[in-house]
Amino acid sequence: MAEPVAASRLLDTLQLAERPRPRAVARWPHAHWLAVGTVCLGAFLGQLTASVTSLVFPALEAHFDASFAAVEWVSLAYLLVLVALLAPVGRLSDLVGRKTVYLGGFAVFAAASLGAGLAGNLGVLIACRAVQAVGGAMMQANSVALVARGVPERAMRTALGVQAAAQALGLALGPTLGGLLVAHASWRWAFWINVPIGVLGMLAGWFLLPRTFPDGRCPARADREGRFDLAGLLLLAASSTALLLALSAASGLPLPGWAVAALLAAAAAGTLALTRRERRADRPIIPPGLVNTPGIRAGLLVALTGYLLLFCPLVLEPVVLAGRGTAATAAGAAITALPAAFALAATAGGALLPRRWSDAARCRCGALTAAAGLLVLAALPDPGPWTTAAPLLLTGYGLGLLLPANNALVMRAIPAQSSAVGGGLVNMVRSLGTALGTALPVLAVHQAGAAAGGRAVPLLLAAVAVLAARLCEG
Repeated sequence: MAEPVAASRLLDTLQLAERPRPRAVARWPHAHWLAVGTVCLGAFLGQLTASVTSLVFPALEAHFDASFAAVEWVSLAYLLVLVALLAPVGRLSDLVGRKTVYLGGFAVFAAASLGAGLAGNLGVLIACRAVQAVGGAMMQANSVALVARGVPERAMRTALGVQAAAQALGLALGPTLGGLLVAHASWRWAFWINVPIGVLGMLAGWFLLPRTFPDGRCPARADREGRFDLAGLLLLAASSTALLLALSAASGLPLPGWAVAALLAAAAAGTLALTRRERRADRPIIPPGLVNTPGIRAGLLVALTGYLLLFCPLVLEPVVLAGRGTAATAAGAAITALPAAFALAATAGGALLPRRWSDAARCRCGALTAAAGLLVLAALPDPGPWTTAAPLLLTGYGLGLLLPANNALVMRAIPAQSSAVGGGLVNMVRSLGTALGTALPVLAVHQAGAAAGGRAVPLLLAAVAVLAARLCEG
């Protein structure tokens, strides 16, 4: 019993880092919106980093005299570490306090961003990005849980929509901001821009986020004892890494066919071993009872498909428009229509729907609206920047209705004591959807060309959106 007792004492020490909000803040009737705003800083920062970083690849190739395959690890290292850690960090956060881990995530992210901007060689930059992903996991694993458990039940869907809008805003601003930084400053500022946002997030969270445990106490000692599921963590990391590397081969990572097949086999074997392990573990990283609950399982699949639908057009349409001779500025303006409509629908779009509609009905409406936009996009006879913007607006609007309502359904189905684990799972499948959304259009363009891929991929995505509508459960 020595090890569990020592671990429990460590958790007691860690939880002491959480401090209550000032009384004036805690007593304000709308204080929960201040907490939502703090979480939005992390949501904005995560998506801004993802979209800004992709703009600096050419500058990194020139500065470090490196190949694109080598530079791609700047993004790949971040994604691999992030996906592997989201669920375990969520499990830890439910034990030591979500506020503690969330604020620590801002600190780690800001410090790693400072190091990335100072990197003297590509290897150091990639290592800093891996550390940055640790901070990203600490924030993302808790973001949905902090919103879902920090606002009244009646405001949950709206609050999750505001958080999704902050993500969309970061995604929309990233390409423009990244281009300006590279053109007028240096690629290093694409990383340094995170530092002041991270410091602001730490200060805001310290004063505005409520404590995880309102009475100031950790969970009962009996609820926390047991060994940490290290084997489950290693299996999760191995299977997710193998899957993402295989997906990255479609995005340009130079791997032979046999290596891709081996990675897919390893991912399948690792997932099977992880499933068996979690059924036997005392304190599993991913509780099987949680994932196997029908509403949660369906909701996670909808979250994955939602981010697949969001990122595929963002990657595909610039290639299609460039192939038709569209200027980069006009193409960028057209593509911004998707995240802009997403942000609008996530915050205010639900007001146009009947108030009596359930979240499941809103999910279905959003998925079918996105499917309609994708069908129009596939049917365009002569796609130009302005004709492309209209169906992207419709698609983004539908996804802005779908994802916040789906997140609300998932978080309501998850027990309060497992909120961060559930939030970590939502963000993990979101990252997998992002990876699929990046790989699929690149694979289609490589195999069929920009013109044919520009029609085939939206048709496939429309079918996926209809499937998502069928998965939505009340």
